[in-house]
Amino acid sequence: MRWIALLSALVPLSFVLIQCGRAPNAGTLAANAQASAGDSFDDRFPTPQFRDRFPSANESFVRRQAPDSSRKRAAQAEPAPYRVASLAPTVPYQRPAREDQTALVGLKSSAFPYLGNNPRTDEPFLDVSKGDRRGHRSYGGRVYWQDETYNDNRVLMRVPEHFDVRKPGVIVVFFHGNGATLERDVRDRQLVPQQISDSGVNAVLLAPQLAVDAADSSAGKFWQPGGLKRFVAESTDHLARLYGDPGAAKAFANMPVIIVGYSGGFLPAAWSLEVGGLGNRVRGVFLLDAVYGELDKFASWIENNRSGFFVSAYTRYTKRHDRELMQMLKEKDIAISEDMDGPLRPGSVVFVETPEGVTHRDYVTHAWTENPVKDVLVKMAATPALTRMAASSPASR
Repeated sequence: MRWIALLSALVPLSFVLIQCGRAPNAGTLAANAQASAGDSFDDRFPTPQFRDRFPSANESFVRRQAPDSSRKRAAQAEPAPYRVASLAPTVPYQRPAREDQTALVGLKSSAFPYLGNNPRTDEPFLDVSKGDRRGHRSYGGRVYWQDETYNDNRVLMRVPEHFDVRKPGVIVVFFHGNGATLERDVRDRQLVPQQISDSGVNAVLLAPQLAVDAADSSAGKFWQPGGLKRFVAESTDHLARLYGDPGAAKAFANMPVIIVGYSGGFLPAAWSLEVGGLGNRVRGVFLLDAVYGELDKFASWIENNRSGFFVSAYTRYTKRHDRELMQMLKEKDIAISEDMDGPLRPGSVVFVETPEGVTHRDYVTHAWTENPVKDVLVKMAATPALTRMAASSPASR
């Protein structure tokens, strides 16, 4: 009888121990996980929302579905490339399928902060002070403070999933317009990184933050001699890291560059052509309703770089300046086209007037065509000579 009593006491205890030994429900863990500090803005695994964990007053608790094992596999870290030693013949390890890589990276050589002079006046750029604060009086007369407007050194970078460092490629440097931020406008509204990826062209993106959300076109460090060269050089290691191969920095360091300027981005674009220090590495210039000034700098670059291409698309807002630039080029006997029907070739100079219904605000996604950045890259890629300047010793993967 004592053995029977002892067994009757142990059996319930065994069930308790079994329950305690079970692994926690994966769905419950996911519902309480928090994003790490290192998550990028385009993190593909966002923190679950409050409504995912607790029902509203009009709902009742429902049984949680079993976790999706495919999502769990996608969240696992991508294995690094490696080779396994073997006495038998082996197939080389294949790099797993890539995804678009996008990041915001702070660079010392980006446009701001800037403590130098304004070349227009040869006076300090930060020409206003109030207590400990320093600021700049813009061309329109408004004062913008350094700590709010000229203190963001981040650069939006994109390496598309299809990018192959072993093939000829280009670096696209995008200068945004007035009243813009990298996340809200360049990334989400104008879709510049997505246009780079969707083009299918072997290209990567660098988009520096200029004046933050301000009606100001100041170029900052891009005013300085060698500014663009230093900017691209500092970017190479970061691009290689995004690509997944530190050795790729050697290839990025020699890739040709395409400059794209929208609206107020004309100013850093013009100065980068004039004093940026990249010489014939700049193989193309694309202006999106952006010829507001600096015509002499654009005309000089076109005249002296006949191996590159120049495209300016415009609305009525910049029509007068575009027409003036066209006349300057005609006087230099430089041939001009006024349509985008064919491929871009070395020496192509194209001016495209867009109809009245096209708005300046939406110009980066809707000009003479949808997604004009993508369109220009596709037409550029149709002429391999424009992208053939690759690294002398391409990095291997």
